[in-house]
Amino acid sequence: MSQQEITLISNAVLALGQVVSADGGGFQGPSIDDFFPNAVLFAGTPFALNRVLLVRLFATAVIVAILWIGSSRLKVVPSRGQAAWEFLIDFPRVSIVNDTLGEKDGKRFMPLIMAMFFGTLAWNLTGVIPGLQIASTGLIGQALIMAAIAYVTFIYAGIRKHGTGGFIAHSLWLPGVPIAIKPVIAVLEFLSTFIVRPVTLTLRLTMNMVAGHMLLALCFLATNFFFFTVLAGGNPLGLLGIGSFAFGIAFTVLELFVGALQAYIFAILTAIYIQMAIADEH
Repeated sequence: MSQQEITLISNAVLALGQVVSADGGGFQGPSIDDFFPNAVLFAGTPFALNRVLLVRLFATAVIVAILWIGSSRLKVVPSRGQAAWEFLIDFPRVSIVNDTLGEKDGKRFMPLIMAMFFGTLAWNLTGVIPGLQIASTGLIGQALIMAAIAYVTFIYAGIRKHGTGGFIAHSLWLPGVPIAIKPVIAVLEFLSTFIVRPVTLTLRLTMNMVAGHMLLALCFLATNFFFFTVLAGGNPLGLLGIGSFAFGIAFTVLELFVGALQAYIFAILTAIYIQMAIADEH
């Protein structure tokens, strides 16, 4: 890179910095405080509801209504809408539950795993819906509760299948491992099974949704700033808003994919943990 190019880039960065620092601080980026807004209803009570919780309740009501209406209007000869609904239901039922747990055990745990999949999907996708624009799974408490339910479920399933002692031995004392290193493997399996699993379930979902929200908010806030503050003030650097808007659209598509993928991962990992707990051997 030539000295002239370096000088041009430096001047552009300095000019942009002057624009951003103008008008009493200029551009204000997104903050983690977006996930902790003030209460909207029942403020000062244990039942206080803020914007994020209201979005969660709305998404829950919508997904329940979709599933209830779809299941109550089934016909022998399906319409296009029914075919789409059946595909939506069959995807997690077949690819997550039955393929992982089999028909027999799948029936026992299907309601829980399906609820986790559709609930997580609905809560994730609210992050890209105009007017909502926040994924309530970005609050760690939401993911922590679901991870705790998955944790209790696979331990319950294992104890019911093998008994308490049998489940612990089944989880920690692995067959085929040389006796000399079995204690070391047992410690690692304990950490992996009883500590790491719920932690990773929680953090994976929460951190993906927080990161997605911050990226989208940054792009669209920057677009608003460049167009309506910088460009409106006669500064041509405001045209940078075209780039931030393009990135915002690209990240919106990516966030749709990530939201669906995280719902799938959470549900299938829950099914896998249950399958490992009830399997006759590793």
